[in-house]
Amino acid sequence: MAAPSLPAIHASHSGCWLRDLAGTRPVGKGEAIMAAADTPLLLLNAPLIASRLGYPDLSGLDLLELFAFVHPARFMVPTPKGLAQALGLAEPASDDGVPALLQAAAEALLAVCEDPVWPEREGAWSALQSLVRLRWPWAGLLAPKIAQPQRAERWLFSRLPEWEEAPERPQPAQIVLGDDAITARLAELTGSAAELRPAQQAYARAAGAMFAPRGGQRQPHVVLAQAGTGTGKTFGYLAPASLWAERSGGTVWVSTYTKALQRQLRRESRAAFPPERAVQAGRVGPPVVVRKGRENYLCLLNLEDALQGGFTGRPAIMAQLVARWAAYSQDGDMIGGDLPGWLGTLFRKRGITALTDQRGECVYAGCPHFRKCFIERAARASAGAELVIANHALVMINAARAREQSQRPTRIVFDEGHHVFEAADSTFAAALTGAETVELRRWVIGPEGNQRGRRRGLAARLADVASYDDEGARAIADAREAASALPGDGWLARVVEGAPFGPIEDLLAETRELVLARDESGGQEAGYGLETEAAQLGGSFIEVAGRAQEALEALRQPLMRLALRLEALIEDGPDWLDGPARARIEGARGAIGWRTDLIAGWIALLARLGGPGDPVFVDWLALERSEGREWDIGLHRRYLDPMKPFAEAVLAGAHGVMMTSATLTDGAETQSGEWGSAIQRSGAPYLDVRPQVFAAASPFDYARNAEVLIVTDVPKGDIPALANAYGRLIEASGGGALGLFTAIRRLRAVYGRIADRLARGGLPLFAQHVDPIDTGTLVDIFRDDPRASLLGTDALRDGVDVPGHSLRLVVMEQVPWPKPSILHRARRLAHAEKFGGGGQAHDDRIIRARLAQAFGRLIRTGTDRGHFVVLSSAFPSRLLTAFPPGTPVRRVTLDAALQSVAGRVSDEASAAAQPSQTDESRL
Repeated sequence: MAAPSLPAIHASHSGCWLRDLAGTRPVGKGEAIMAAADTPLLLLNAPLIASRLGYPDLSGLDLLELFAFVHPARFMVPTPKGLAQALGLAEPASDDGVPALLQAAAEALLAVCEDPVWPEREGAWSALQSLVRLRWPWAGLLAPKIAQPQRAERWLFSRLPEWEEAPERPQPAQIVLGDDAITARLAELTGSAAELRPAQQAYARAAGAMFAPRGGQRQPHVVLAQAGTGTGKTFGYLAPASLWAERSGGTVWVSTYTKALQRQLRRESRAAFPPERAVQAGRVGPPVVVRKGRENYLCLLNLEDALQGGFTGRPAIMAQLVARWAAYSQDGDMIGGDLPGWLGTLFRKRGITALTDQRGECVYAGCPHFRKCFIERAARASAGAELVIANHALVMINAARAREQSQRPTRIVFDEGHHVFEAADSTFAAALTGAETVELRRWVIGPEGNQRGRRRGLAARLADVASYDDEGARAIADAREAASALPGDGWLARVVEGAPFGPIEDLLAETRELVLARDESGGQEAGYGLETEAAQLGGSFIEVAGRAQEALEALRQPLMRLALRLEALIEDGPDWLDGPARARIEGARGAIGWRTDLIAGWIALLARLGGPGDPVFVDWLALERSEGREWDIGLHRRYLDPMKPFAEAVLAGAHGVMMTSATLTDGAETQSGEWGSAIQRSGAPYLDVRPQVFAAASPFDYARNAEVLIVTDVPKGDIPALANAYGRLIEASGGGALGLFTAIRRLRAVYGRIADRLARGGLPLFAQHVDPIDTGTLVDIFRDDPRASLLGTDALRDGVDVPGHSLRLVVMEQVPWPKPSILHRARRLAHAEKFGGGGQAHDDRIIRARLAQAFGRLIRTGTDRGHFVVLSSAFPSRLLTAFPPGTPVRRVTLDAALQSVAGRVSDEASAAAQPSQTDESRL
């Protein structure tokens, strides 16, 4: 059957439309489901259409899968509009025009496969043969379109280029950047036609201070720079960074908290770090490298296992499409890179993460694809790069655990610096939980029972060491025996049923019982996790914890012995220890060292139970639950101030560090010119370093372009009233709304009440935790359609950059109060003791920071306009300093808020319809 004659279906919240030989017609959900069950239908995003129809078993000819095959590693917004734009087709005017578009798109994509200049032809025929055997729905239509090549196509693993070893770089030269040179470099980057921005120039000169030679050990230059949105922070710090890298021969690391900013930096850094300049300087490799954690990249060994039978059914089809992408990917980044974010959501079972190194089980040089590994290529490229773009967690881990000194960042810019505290909080945490101990057991022992896959235990990974070194072999055997005491598969069921096996499961069972016994919610919070302090523990609990501690020590000791044997092997250098074997053993040493430290942290946590608490840490017991289902149990430890280990791991070894953000200081401090909390949260006081500070206000006219509306008549806890307010506000703004929630349950309830109503008015609504679409793709869809709106939680409060008309209304359901956890309570008390003002001051600082970040989504350019609405009458006036000075704030009823929102929309429409006086004067 040809593509134009294939029936096509489209479903949205406003209805369903089916197109066949008789034309396009609206149909009910029942008829749509029957049609889909009878014959394969053309559709776009099967999981989304399935959720709209309420038919989870929906399948068909998904155009997203076809696009991923024909154009791997190419960006596309997965909507009818995005599909039309990607293929150069006319956009449908309304939902009833979408089925015809799907037919035209299928025809266009199939025609590409017959084009002799199809750029992604290589490998397509071979992949298609595998997809035919897997009965991929598109295979039959593609087979006559893709001719067998005259020469056999190379397999993916032979096509990928190998990375090359580079010589070790010398230390960077010690130089001082002059203000005039920095200003000149900034002018080069912004261009001669750019508007002169004195604040940006001052910011760039302040950033240059971090590159001065260090005067003493553990004495880095620390710069704290707050610059309002619109200052031009990116080019502001890239100017001195590129100048220093060029003149010194060193590497600058720029760290972000969100993937969106990483993508932006990759684009904007090209002007500051041109490849031709790096070549002239004799550098090897690209001047700019993006680095992420190992779990973000495609693991070629995992992919090979999937392609050779490790995956079956739909996951096997996904693996073939990922293999197509891998051949054309820029860097193998699967999470936020050039792999379409929507691809993984099309396959409901084993997802994209199964093809990454999630468990730290890499065998390094023991892998047959080691020389082509995307992860290793990025690591080696970063050693010779001028600029490395990374994330906060990776920078901290590299500073603390880098295998080579050359990999440790010494000049670091922390963009989105207000998130450094929480990134450090997660990085330096300890969690002795069922899930963590199961992973440790699997890492040591490897596959057990009928488990499939390529996982290998220590004995398999270090078989050559065991055969050569008797003491190393005994250490591996002892570690394997000790690891058998750790929880295995089915541990949670055994614990819940009261039949734990082994000392760690005994501890988890005692932990669960104690947390439930101390719960005072009366069952009101059955869908949420529970926790209790690790204090006033009974004798039986301490006894069980002691046995668990002994079991962990029994595992730590052989791992430490094994690490020493590996070190001795590297130093002795036996005949069989060639380069790849040495690299593999070095990798094993690093992995063993990391896990030994992990176990030591668990032992330290258990050792203090029953004794006096350590004032440096906060310890608690937790039962993790989600939607009424228990999924993990364990003991947790966090630093009371995570900037203490951050100072030791990152700042002490660095020469220059800059932390920058539009909200680095608290709103109250910003207006008073104080930097107390920002300096404390930089970690610098732990090294007796006094940071240099810089502040620049935003150039935007908030008084004219923004307004904060605090709605006073939406009752707290009234879901119908809350949904009504959201729906009417979105209607008044004509879409373009970002709705922020503090609870997933309320988000889903509001979405369910208003999505259909808005869709009938031509206002699409999307939501995190509801639509089967990843967050990054949801933001892409929102950005691409000015009439769309998006509901989400914390991830959208910081990770959304949507300049222009697509975002003109931000609505928060309530004041973002901190969650009253044990950790929060401890930090609240510590803040009150150190700074005074009671615990409220600590809470207010957190709330103001969240409000400031949420408000920052609204105005991204000088021409953006919009409203920021909080649906809560309980909004204390002391929090208003979260908003930029001059921003109008009004407490109003919902009706008054609707009039303001609708009035601004009407004014903008009128202004767009008539040329301004300035425009007329140019005619």
